[in-house]
Amino acid sequence: MAAMSDAASRAYAAGLPNPEFATTARTEPKRLSEATVAIVTTAAIHHPGDEGFSFDDTGFRIVDQHRPDVVMGHWSPNFDHAGFAADPEVVLPRARLAELADEGVIGRVAHRHVSFAGNQEDTVTRVRLDSGPAAGELLRGDGVDVVVLT
Repeated sequence: MAAMSDAASRAYAAGLPNPEFATTARTEPKRLSEATVAIVTTAAIHHPGDEGFSFDDTGFRIVDQHRPDVVMGHWSPNFDHAGFAADPEVVLPRARLAELADEGVIGRVAHRHVSFAGNQEDTVTRVRLDSGPAAGELLRGDGVDVVVLT
């Protein structure tokens, strides 16, 4: 796939349809100081040795909270890798969440997080209807109350 300029990327995104939902979910959230928090990122983060992300891959990967080795598999020419190279916490703030838990700001950090590759052409349909709900159910099964999107 040829590299898109920022203007071309914005023009493409502006033409994508907005999803419409029949109902709106509404729940009463826990107090943040009691909540379990996970990270959901679109920076294609995964552990070395795990399957990387490929073109048109709308699946997700699990990132272990306590496993420090992570790599970024984002291959879009429009994505700046400099921040991640300097400090992976820029896109995956696991240590900061742990600090917030230690300070009592959040209840606890989830033992695993979810990573998608955000540079997909069909995220509106396939992620919304397939891998997104699957990732949500996985996190819900882990007792996650809140996600931080990066």
